[in-house]
Amino acid sequence: MRYPIAIEPGDETHAFAVVVPDLPGCFTAGDTLDEAIANAEAAVDAWIETALDRGQDVPAPTSVQQWAAAPDYAGWVFGIVTVDPASLDDRIERVNITLPRRVLHRLDARARAAGETRSGYIARLTLA
Repeated sequence: MRYPIAIEPGDETHAFAVVVPDLPGCFTAGDTLDEAIANAEAAVDAWIETALDRGQDVPAPTSVQQWAAAPDYAGWVFGIVTVDPASLDDRIERVNITLPRRVLHRLDARARAAGETRSGYIARLTLA
């Protein structure tokens, strides 16, 4: 997936501002153009993770042309941030992990105390 980004040019005293128009509230900045684009990639990843964690839909990307014609972005430059579709995949996958028995015992005890399965407990801690 390729999300358009709108970049407001910066200068020696102002950062480059970046907005991801398709993802409401997703914005960032950087002191250099390269930094601004890298920060936009991180912002998009964080926005999508948060939306998925909250059970919200992730909007499909639109065209750069649509946003380049928008009056709000007159004078801005445009780029693209690529999102790995795997980051949107919530399918269950079975994995095999290796842990010392004492760690596994502690993990299982904590999961039971929380009223959760081992997998559910690990997932909740990871997403917290």
